[in-house]
Amino acid sequence: MSLAHHGALFLDELPEFAPYVLDTLRQPLEDGVLTVARAGGAVRLPALVQLVAAMNPCRRGCPSVERCGCTPGERARYLGRLSAPLLDRIDLHLEVGPVAARAGAPAGAAGESAAMRARVARARARQGDRGAVNARLAPAVLARHCRLPPEAEALLAGATERLGLSARAHDRVLRVARTIADLAGADALAAEHVAEALAYRVLDRRPG
Repeated sequence: MSLAHHGALFLDELPEFAPYVLDTLRQPLEDGVLTVARAGGAVRLPALVQLVAAMNPCRRGCPSVERCGCTPGERARYLGRLSAPLLDRIDLHLEVGPVAARAGAPAGAAGESAAMRARVARARARQGDRGAVNARLAPAVLARHCRLPPEAEALLAGATERLGLSARAHDRVLRVARTIADLAGADALAAEHVAEALAYRVLDRRPG
């Protein structure tokens, strides 16, 4: 699909794409624009894209790391096809376990979905009062709305050093933590919001 508009981009088997192809996503994910350069000049196109990607724990497609027959080196090489600068620009890295077979939706799912939709609407309204959604807040505005108490600041600083987070990943964690706080209806950030945001970056903890 074209990136030259607002929308979602779905990529399955993410590491199977050539690394140079994946790295072309870095500018749209960072700036919301796509620059096409040719001999006659360059054109900048709007490209506000929400990337949703999926991958297996290894190239053989094993159901989980625990049940994987690959060596740690093989898994590391597979994950190594995803560059650190690209992962920096993806806010949430989640590990999803196998889905158990079941008939139909669980009881109460419709009501839970409606309640979650209401929470999201309230969170987006809070962000609208700041002038933009958290993902698009200017750095100065982000800093103003993401002041951390000492406990949360120590937690983020320790994680940044331990995981080797870049400045970009650090700010992504803050944006996600601010969103978690908005969903909870909290005006101020707390250590629990930062801890949850860090838990959503599992690929930063990959070996090697």
